[in-house]
Amino acid sequence: MRQQSPGILFVISAPSGTGKSTVARELVRRIPGLEFSVSFTTRPARDEEKDGRDYWFVDRERFEEMAGEEAFLEWARVFGNLYGTGLEETRRVLATGRDLLLDIDIQGARQVRGGPVPAVSVMILPPDYETLASRLAGRGSEDTEGRDRRLAEAREEAQEYEAFDYLVVNDDLQKTVDSVAAIVRAERRRTERCAAEASRVLATFPT
Repeated sequence: MRQQSPGILFVISAPSGTGKSTVARELVRRIPGLEFSVSFTTRPARDEEKDGRDYWFVDRERFEEMAGEEAFLEWARVFGNLYGTGLEETRRVLATGRDLLLDIDIQGARQVRGGPVPAVSVMILPPDYETLASRLAGRGSEDTEGRDRRLAEAREEAQEYEAFDYLVVNDDLQKTVDSVAAIVRAERRRTERCAAEASRVLATFPT
């Protein structure tokens, strides 16, 4: 029996308000075999969000229990709320050969880079500060104080771009999705990931 090649863990990260979640949803819709990794969070669900689709919404006590059990690949405290990615579920999905997409903040991306599961990381940046501020205001999910906190952290977060494997500026949604989709497809064709395929081809040649 041919051994199943492991899936690839893709990480998309960005300063809050850059549009990474929209990009992630479009990628999963467009690319066969790429699944969205559903994170845990203690923040309340927004109107359009559903438990198990956008996040697993849990209370703080349950989240802290999981953190104490080292059940997360990464977790972070972001503006008073907790977010985390389940380690066991991540490993299970990748072991089946399916690719996973993580939509996480900069803190979480740091932990994944130093963690037990190899990942391909993509930083999404806004075209400029003014656009970022406008997007956060238009989202309407925080008050002025909350938006100001996010903007204050955005510059520091954006400066971490050099730690990522790839960088894409989100000045146009479809162009951004096209760019990240190209990254996914290219990573799937890396030589080390196609060794079994190459061996099958070579086995058909006469000796």
